[in-house]
Amino acid sequence: MKRALITDGIDDSLLKGLEALGYVCDYRPNITLDEVREIIPPYEGMIINSKILVDRDMLDRATNLRFVGRLGSGMEIVDQVYAREKGVAVLSAPEGNRNAVAEQALGMLLMLANNLARADREVRQKVWERERNRGFEIMGQTVGIIGFGHTGRAFAGKLSGLGVRVQAYDKYLHYYAEDLPHVTETDLETVLTQSDIISFHLPLNDSTYHFADRAFFERCRPGVVIINTSRGTVIDTPALIEALDSGQVRGACLDVFENEKPHTFSDEEHAMYDQLYRFEQVVLSPHVAGWTVESKRRLAAILLDKIQEVLSAS
Repeated sequence: MKRALITDGIDDSLLKGLEALGYVCDYRPNITLDEVREIIPPYEGMIINSKILVDRDMLDRATNLRFVGRLGSGMEIVDQVYAREKGVAVLSAPEGNRNAVAEQALGMLLMLANNLARADREVRQKVWERERNRGFEIMGQTVGIIGFGHTGRAFAGKLSGLGVRVQAYDKYLHYYAEDLPHVTETDLETVLTQSDIISFHLPLNDSTYHFADRAFFERCRPGVVIINTSRGTVIDTPALIEALDSGQVRGACLDVFENEKPHTFSDEEHAMYDQLYRFEQVVLSPHVAGWTVESKRRLAAILLDKIQEVLSAS
């Protein structure tokens, strides 16, 4: 009997698809990491999201595992090198939520530019402040995109009709924007010194941890707007707060944070985030970029196709 463990909420189509492939599925979206470690040995397949860490210990316990399917794109939670050594296929579905992430990034930017969060609160209180809520337009500005993978490219696509110039930097890719006439491939220094808006679309690894630190913000064009829908630790939060306070950063749109579990905040983190939350020129959301009804279905379909392909080849 082939068994698959599903550790997070999924679209029903993925569950039905795995069953059609002959798998008995244990659907446990509320399971903890420690519980997974205890029960993993008999499973041939595992579907995970961000809460499950597939490290060496997990892989050593998972003696029958054939594949790990990641709902989304962030692969820092899987030891991919050790998985290959163990003969475990590691699959992800960044194509499934790239559009949703791009729409969220654009939506947050427009919300910031037009003071919509504050204006909404004021109108609900019957406060009518038109001049105070005068916004700024995106047209004519330069947008820097750091990281031009699935979501960076999708965000660039959303910007194509807005009359902006896009400067893109990717450490690993070359000739990646030849089909996008409004995008110029360039180096990091050009992105920092010429961009009015900078959007991060980076994975989390040793080279991207605190990528945006104090020195980074100091090199930016004064008054830059920062967007981060990638990983929270890409930005050094105290450095961002300092740059917001000085005006070096005009505003920020943040969907991700260094600590995304408020109940675990230390006293220092409580103070830090309270300071961040007080800035009116900051738009915040709880890591929901990519979290749409459509992306949930799309992630399931793409991941199922990749699982079928791996199983057919083995």
